[in-house]
Amino acid sequence: MIEITPDLVRHLIHSQFPKWTDLAITPVEKSGHDNRTYRLGSDMTIRLPSHEHYASAIEKEMKWLPVFQPLLSLPIPFPLAKGEPTDEYPLPWSINRWIEGETVTLANVPDLNVFAEELASFLKELESIDASHGTPAGTQNFHRGGNLAVYDQDTRSVIERLSGHYDQKLITEIWETALATKYQSAPVWLHGDVAVGNLLVRDGRMCGVIDFGTMGVGDPSSDLVMAWNFLDDASRPIFLSNMNVDQDTVNRARGWALWKALITYAWNEQSSEASNWGKHVIDVIIQDYKLL
Repeated sequence: MIEITPDLVRHLIHSQFPKWTDLAITPVEKSGHDNRTYRLGSDMTIRLPSHEHYASAIEKEMKWLPVFQPLLSLPIPFPLAKGEPTDEYPLPWSINRWIEGETVTLANVPDLNVFAEELASFLKELESIDASHGTPAGTQNFHRGGNLAVYDQDTRSVIERLSGHYDQKLITEIWETALATKYQSAPVWLHGDVAVGNLLVRDGRMCGVIDFGTMGVGDPSSDLVMAWNFLDDASRPIFLSNMNVDQDTVNRARGWALWKALITYAWNEQSSEASNWGKHVIDVIIQDYKLL
């Protein structure tokens, strides 16, 4: 990881965009892992990849977000300028418009059913955008939209490690059900990281979607993980129904959610916030699967 400090960011702005030198630069509270985000004045953000693995996201966002923006009903980041690598910071970076809103939580969404409908509406809009020249799923976006089987070894090793905590046979069955089908339709656009940290709300309603760094074209099932990561038993079927997906797609989506929950639970310190989140999602997935 590259150490990114306010002084470094201030130097980058001063040297490459002197017209904005006098604007305040402040870290964003929930800055994320793949990128570090700073506010620039009141209307802009500075987005800096934390590792070279995430650097390709800048080029993708510079190219595609202006294409997406007029075709989506919710605000998304809009690139204003591209920063160049330097000796101190050897990766491309960007300046974008700021989007007002709060990161979604169960506390600031009073009606999960309405939220499920709003999220599905946004994702259907995104999927409807011409994807014929989009970036295929692969290593550049950690295989979001690609074949879930790329994470088979990781997943099975974690299932083995957790054999004393969960019914190993049942979790393996859920995982193998997810792997049993392949996406057969034309590739569509997907966000790649539909998670609470990237969804914004204001007055209880969705008001923006951020961080398109893992966008790509392919199988949209990985964009459906909020069904288990956030929604409840009532709002989950509303979301999946509004997405108009078949059972095979739901199974693959559940697999994406399970993989992420398993590695988050197992690869973080027990009883940490991340580990507790992973355990909760595993429990939700198991309960939901048993209802089938």
